[in-house]
Amino acid sequence: MAVTPSNMIALGTKAYDFSLWNPKEQKNNSLHEIKGDKGTLIIFMCNHCPFVVHIIEKLVAIYEEFNDKGVQFIAINANDVENYPEDSPENMLQFAKKWNLKFPYLFDESQDIAKKYQAACTPDFYLFDKELELVYRGRMDGSTPGNNIPNTGEDLIRAIENLLANKAPLDDQKHSLGCNIKWKE
Repeated sequence: MAVTPSNMIALGTKAYDFSLWNPKEQKNNSLHEIKGDKGTLIIFMCNHCPFVVHIIEKLVAIYEEFNDKGVQFIAINANDVENYPEDSPENMLQFAKKWNLKFPYLFDESQDIAKKYQAACTPDFYLFDKELELVYRGRMDGSTPGNNIPNTGEDLIRAIENLLANKAPLDDQKHSLGCNIKWKE
């Protein structure tokens, strides 16, 4: 497993629209159809990454805490499924069921959206305000598999609370760490 940091794209960057396959609904979802009223968290992730498995339970709990407050979560899997079949749309359905994901988990088969967002790792977090302008990019917290730091979600929670309080973006944003996105050759 190659540990890869996220790219820290410029705050204020507008979210790129997309229409991606939703295996659960068996149709495409566009960003503008499913975005949140007050904010939208886009998470690049996959099924097999130990960094994603490490945070997924806490991520689901954070979603439960903030979805009723107008913040939508959208997960996107952009991995090359030819070389990593465990990340196929069929296996995305199993992963979503296992972890009780209530937010959309979309498949970026072409990898074009991941490239537009400059996603580098799984998990990779991008929080946008109601105008779809980037207010946070970085990690969920300082916990990674095996470092014995509790998985609290504190950095992400603070960013979402800050967004909901209409405050300026946080100054101390730290990159996420995870497995590299499995790019097609």
